[in-house]
Amino acid sequence: MYRTDMARPRTFDEERALDAAMHAFWANGYEATSTQDLCDATGLGRSSIYNTFSSKHELFQRALARYIDSMTSDQVEILEDAGRPPMKRLRALFARVVDSEFECRKDEHSIGCLTVNTTVELAGRDPEAAEMLARDLAVRLAAISAVIRSGQSCGDIASTRDAGDLARFLNAVIGGMRVSAQGGADRAALTVISETALDALNR
Repeated sequence: MYRTDMARPRTFDEERALDAAMHAFWANGYEATSTQDLCDATGLGRSSIYNTFSSKHELFQRALARYIDSMTSDQVEILEDAGRPPMKRLRALFARVVDSEFECRKDEHSIGCLTVNTTVELAGRDPEAAEMLARDLAVRLAAISAVIRSGQSCGDIASTRDAGDLARFLNAVIGGMRVSAQGGADRAALTVISETALDALNR
């Protein structure tokens, strides 16, 4: 398992290099990103990359962890905004998902969602990546479930289905929206999908 407390020499801006590697993996996937691609992206030589990150796989794990920390914390912050009613929090979450897909299109180095891409590419054959993805999924489902339970309690959400089941449904819709966006779906199409999913909470 990847450990964050392993000491490494810092003879360059490791955070900048990690961010550059993250975008390389994000654009190309794990398998298709070569060591030379990582050298080109980070501006580092092979020896610097391997002395610092030990292997391509460890660098990928750190890049994935960086992406997860950033994206999930952003989503959880939206969901935990107690100043908004539960349904408005969920609508804000879906709006953020749609916005993020079109922000990615402006960046030629970022395609779709790295966690969705990694799930499709590696989750079935990379136990360490699968564990990272499972932990991230648990965090996001817990946050969505909490909002749904709150909405059910205050009458903002009419559905009496189990909050956990509804959270898994919404999360699956978000994943589908991200894949649809990669396939070329426009903002209007993604907005209709999100509105349809949210409407299901009050049926």
